[in-house]
Amino acid sequence: MNTEIIGIWAGSVWNALNEADVLGMKQLKKITKLKEKEICAALGWLARENKVNIETNPDDEKELMISLVQE
Repeated sequence: MNTEIIGIWAGSVWNALNEADVLGMKQLKKITKLKEKEICAALGWLARENKVNIETNPDDEKELMISLVQE
C-alpha cells in the first residue's frame, strides 16, 4: 500500500460521497467496491485534508456516517 494507491481510493470514496448526502461504511463498500481497510485509509486521507465529516449514527452507535464537508 502506498500513497498513490490510497489517493486513488480517496478519490473513489470522495466521488461516492459527492453523489450522496451521507453514507455509512456498508454503503461505501458496496458503491466503491473497496475493502473496509481501504475505505479507512481513504477516509484518513480525506479527513487529513478536512474533506469529510465522520460521525456515529444516532440510531446505531456502531455505525459511522460519512459526508463531505460543505464549504
